[in-house]
Amino acid sequence: MTGTVIGVARDDEHRFSKAPQPAVTLLAGLGVQGDAHAGLTVQHRSRVRADPTQPNLRQVHLIHAELFDDLAAQGFHVQPADLGENVTTRGLNLLALPRGTRLALGTDAVVELTGLRNPCAQIDAFQPGLLKELVGQDEAGQPVFRAGVMAVVCQDGEARPGDPVVVTLPPEPHERLVRV
Repeated sequence: MTGTVIGVARDDEHRFSKAPQPAVTLLAGLGVQGDAHAGLTVQHRSRVRADPTQPNLRQVHLIHAELFDDLAAQGFHVQPADLGENVTTRGLNLLALPRGTRLALGTDAVVELTGLRNPCAQIDAFQPGLLKELVGQDEAGQPVFRAGVMAVVCQDGEARPGDPVVVTLPPEPHERLVRV
């Protein structure tokens, strides 16, 4: 399985959207260099308040661009970096990949999926009604999160638009992604 990086972003402050970049540097065990969410321990403000010693399982946020296509059909205008992701891909259903999947970004960087992004109410401040499109329910009434996946950086490297994304699945049995 392969896809393509179509956008990369970072922001040194905790803002909703990130700034698109020509390239980002991923640092093993930390995240995206210069991003407010980089660190060994949790960096998301709500998680820091709860327990600042928790490991940071949300070092890198990835979203598949096909989500933006779906949202456009619902009347929303969303572009790479708008929802705060660091890496936007095309050609991979990130949400269907199992926990522990490794993604090679470009020639050197490798990230490992840890779980699903748990979107917050800030999404509706960005565009009213968007949260309802990103969190739904399946037939059994269970929540379905569509706002991307979270990962940790396993190997340093740069990622830039146009880079390939190569998927390596973990050994079976596979565990589905849950929110982190």
